[in-house]
Amino acid sequence: MMRGLVLAIFMVCASVAGAQNCRDVKFGDQAPRPPQNASRDIVGQSLDEIVERGWILFAVYDDFPPFVFKKDGKAVGIDIDLGRLIAETLGVEARFNIVAAGENVDADLRNNVWKGPLVSGRVSNVMLHIPYDRELQCRNELVVLTGHYFQETIAIAYRKADYPDGGPTPPYFRYDSVGVENDSLADFYLSGIANGQIIPNMTRYDSTEDAMAALREGKVKAVMGPLTQLQFGKDAQVAVHQPPLVGLSRGKWTLGVAVRHSWRPLGYAVDDAIRAAVEDGRMAKIFGQYRVEYNAPEW
Repeated sequence: MMRGLVLAIFMVCASVAGAQNCRDVKFGDQAPRPPQNASRDIVGQSLDEIVERGWILFAVYDDFPPFVFKKDGKAVGIDIDLGRLIAETLGVEARFNIVAAGENVDADLRNNVWKGPLVSGRVSNVMLHIPYDRELQCRNELVVLTGHYFQETIAIAYRKADYPDGGPTPPYFRYDSVGVENDSLADFYLSGIANGQIIPNMTRYDSTEDAMAALREGKVKAVMGPLTQLQFGKDAQVAVHQPPLVGLSRGKWTLGVAVRHSWRPLGYAVDDAIRAAVEDGRMAKIFGQYRVEYNAPEW
């Protein structure tokens, strides 16, 4: 899955991408790119139009527990509950466009927020679970990144029986087996330690969910990945800890939402709804329902 690569590349910072703000941002050897032009200048709906019609459409990533997954044939998860919370605050119904992760976040924003896919599909009013990153914002001037709702971090899950004296740190994996999601931050990090000495003990899986299933079955001794996903996938035989990760420059990142740049009042309303839920404890309650720790964003 590409989602691990997406979260490995794009992390933390800034909601406004004016030319002045992005002047120092470089893309390879090139100067900052000029604003993109969508083939359709007006896409989506304003806040007033959403309220008038009575529903709002959220784009959420498919097959991404605990944020989105199927239970009894219905989509459930943290991002589904968050969408409903936002919709309730706006006084409308929540509807969901469940999408597969694209090649990168830039493609996801193009396909789901400001332009739409080349073939079929539709533009959504709000896309959830978007990394809050200054360079990402500068590259995508037709969207606004806002609505920080939690902070993710890298951690290690391990079988208690294999580590009775406490959880492992990355050097253990020169000898012990470890699972990671393919092309994820954890994959890149462990692959680069000690000139690749950990690679022979690494098993790459399509998703962190699959890696955690292998851990529960005893096929690997540990799994490295996002804390929230590790906590959701553990059982009584598995523990999760966050050891120091030497050489990992960004072990945590903030997640928020994206809206089209031409509908800023909608972005303000969504941001207000999320901030209120963080401050009054409703956001932590949503995460708690899925047995995971809630880490508030650093505003």
